[in-house]
Amino acid sequence: MIQRRLALISVLILALLTVSVAGIAQQAKVARVGHLSGGSFSEPPTLAREPFERGLRELGWTPGTNVIIEYRYADGKPERLPELATELVRLKVDAIVVRGSLAAQAARQVTSTIPIVMSAVADPVGQGFVRSLARPGGNITGLAWLTQAEIEGKHLELLKQPVPGLVRVATLVNPMAVPDPDGSREKAIATAARSLGLELQKVEVTKPEGIAEAFTVIGRARVGALAVRADPVVLEPNRAQVVALALKHRLPTIYPWRHYVDSGGLMSYNTSVPDFHHRSATFVDRILRGAKPGDIPIEQPTKYELVINLNVAKALGLTIPHALLLRADHVIQ
Repeated sequence: MIQRRLALISVLILALLTVSVAGIAQQAKVARVGHLSGGSFSEPPTLAREPFERGLRELGWTPGTNVIIEYRYADGKPERLPELATELVRLKVDAIVVRGSLAAQAARQVTSTIPIVMSAVADPVGQGFVRSLARPGGNITGLAWLTQAEIEGKHLELLKQPVPGLVRVATLVNPMAVPDPDGSREKAIATAARSLGLELQKVEVTKPEGIAEAFTVIGRARVGALAVRADPVVLEPNRAQVVALALKHRLPTIYPWRHYVDSGGLMSYNTSVPDFHHRSATFVDRILRGAKPGDIPIEQPTKYELVINLNVAKALGLTIPHALLLRADHVIQ
C-alpha cells in the first residue's frame, strides 16, 4: 500500500513538474514581428518606431526581451519591398506590420498565412486587400484611412481659402504609392476640383532624384498653389527637400501629414501618423495572443487634424482667414 502511494505521489510530482516546465517554456517564448516600410530608417523615430514600440510596452511586450522587431526599409526604392517581405517570411515572423499600400501588396504577395497588420493604408477594400472592414477575412487586418479622393478633395477645399482667386493647383504625386488601376480615384479628384472651380495639373515623381525636376515642371505650369499627396516611399522620406522647394517657388502648399508642417510646410490635414502606428500595436498584441487577423475588424480614424504654420504663411505673404484658424487643431507661430 505504501509503495503504491509513493508511486502515485511520484507520478503526480512528475506531472506537476512537466506542466511547470511547459508553462515556463511558453512564457519564455520570444515573439518576432516584422515591420515593412518603403521609407527610410533615418526618419524621426517619433513618427513610427517610437509610438509602435510604446504601444507594445503598454500591452506587456518589451522589445528586445519578449518580442523582437525586425525593421525593414526600402529607402525609397519600392522595387525592394518584395525582397524585404520575403526576407521577413524566411525569418518566420509571427506578424508583419506594413506601412502603405506598396508594403501591404508586397507582403500579401509572399504570404497568405502570416498575419499582416496595416498601420496606415488607404481604402483597403477598394484595393482588394480585404473583403470588408467589418470582416476582412484572410490574413490581413489593421487600420485604414479615407480614400485618396476624399482626402484630396478636402485638401483642395482648405487650400483655396487662404489663396484668393486660386484657379490652378498642382498636385505632386507618386502614382505607385496608392495604385489606381481603373482611374476611378483620379476621376473623383477631378470632380472635386471642378466643384471648387479649380483646374488641376498633376505632376508625377517616382524616385527621390526626380523631386527637383518635378518642381521645375510645377514652376513652369504657373500654378497658384500645390497639394502634395501621401507617399511613404518617395515624398515623405524626403519631405525636407519637398518643403524647401515649395518655399523656394513661393507656393502655398497643403500636405497630407503634420510632419511636413513640422518641417516648415504651410498646412496639413489628415489623421495622425504616430497615432496610427501606436494603435497598430493593439492588433499585433491580439494576434500574438491567438486572434485570427481575418476576424479582427479594420479600424478607421475618427479624428482628423488641421495644422497651420503662421510663420510660413507670413513668409509667403498670405493672410489665413480667421474662420480657418478657428477650425485648426494646431497653429504653429
